[in-house]
Amino acid sequence: MARPRKPLLSRDRIVGAAGALVDAEGLAAVSTRRLAAELGVSGPSLYNHFRNKDEILEAVADAVSAQVDLSMFDTGDDRDWRTALHDWAVSYRAALTEHPNIVPVLAQGPGRRPAGLRVADAVFGAMVRAGWPPAQATYIGALMRYFITGSALGSFARGFVDDESAYDPADYPHLGQAHLLAEHRQKVDEGAFETGLRALVDGLALQYERRGASDAP
Repeated sequence: MARPRKPLLSRDRIVGAAGALVDAEGLAAVSTRRLAAELGVSGPSLYNHFRNKDEILEAVADAVSAQVDLSMFDTGDDRDWRTALHDWAVSYRAALTEHPNIVPVLAQGPGRRPAGLRVADAVFGAMVRAGWPPAQATYIGALMRYFITGSALGSFARGFVDDESAYDPADYPHLGQAHLLAEHRQKVDEGAFETGLRALVDGLALQYERRGASDAP
């Protein structure tokens, strides 16, 4: 009886295995030797698809970028630029919080990654179509990336221990409830992100209105 054939090695299989490893153990866990063992192949066979570990991690990062919803920037979508920017940011953060260990790679910028470049292109194009000057549209794309990736790099709430004795009121009179933050991590972190996001978009809207007023005859 014929033995079942092993699935053919492909870029998608390598990226999937590397992504799972990054999610489970972090960036340091990824090596070509480890990936080859996970995939049941010889190490050199990976080099038919990727030149090195860095290229693999770039591909993993791009796979995460591909999960970001860009439909709000389509020319046929009726959301205004403020709502579109907000909805995109929520989708972007959701993708990053699903894969937090790859965020340091994404935070470096899109480089040559196709999905990452599509994200940048969509945001920039939408802001220019909305009437922002190209330079300002670039700044908006940059500040949104700073904010979103920064929010996904760590948890504010998790930074506080759940030991009430760590917050002596004599030393920290305003941190009497700080030991409860970690217990409500998701609510705190999502609330902080939404508060910051709305502040950013509202602030941009004010700039947009002032610019329009200054351009009026």
